[in-house]
Amino acid sequence: MCGRFALTATPEAVAAAFDLDTLDPFPPRYNVAPTQPVLHVALFPRRGALRREARLAQWGLIPGWAKDPAHLPLLFNARAETAAERQSFRGAMRHRRCLVPATGFYEWRRAGGGAPEPFWVRPADGAVAGFAGLHETFLASDGSEIDTVTILTAAAGPRLSAIHARAPVVVAPADVERWLDVDGQSPAGIADLLHAGLADAWEAVPVSGRVNAVANMGPEVQERVSEGAAPNADAQLSLFRDPPDGRTP
Repeated sequence: MCGRFALTATPEAVAAAFDLDTLDPFPPRYNVAPTQPVLHVALFPRRGALRREARLAQWGLIPGWAKDPAHLPLLFNARAETAAERQSFRGAMRHRRCLVPATGFYEWRRAGGGAPEPFWVRPADGAVAGFAGLHETFLASDGSEIDTVTILTAAAGPRLSAIHARAPVVVAPADVERWLDVDGQSPAGIADLLHAGLADAWEAVPVSGRVNAVANMGPEVQERVSEGAAPNADAQLSLFRDPPDGRTP
């Protein structure tokens, strides 16, 4: 699954990675958690045409049909295998696909009865990745609009499956245009992209339990430690227990 990630690249690097005309300045973010604002890239109408832009949205999709988000589970992940069929995601899968820029994500390995061990999973070359996402604008009862986003996950490949069974879907640069083209590409037409895509170019670095606390937002959360050295943190465990159906992957 993907319950924490980071975006520490410069705005210039992100703009270059996703072929964006402009991108407002933003600070490096080392420990992004659900409900926080995240950058997402999609095709938006501008000057009579669809143009690729990056905008902010709340991480945790709220379906357009929802009456009260307080009664919904936190949809920060969606299973790639069923997103085109699930009521919460099928509209966005057809009409509102996006990318969530990231420089890596965190995952916790459960080994026996010990505390979960956090790992920082990143491209070995430091490249900016694009996680496959879906976005939705929710119209609240007071008339306000809330832009929201979720990250798609799929079965983890051999390199990551020893840590966790799921991983975010990573869209290769050559496939970005096809993924974002919701007018020309149906969900069936991009089904071949819905795999985790974490090849040998990614590495998993053991890190300390500092990342467990959302309040820890500095680069120290990515410092390497010896495997098994990360302390327990009960506050994090709720994100990685098996959740109710429809909440996460």
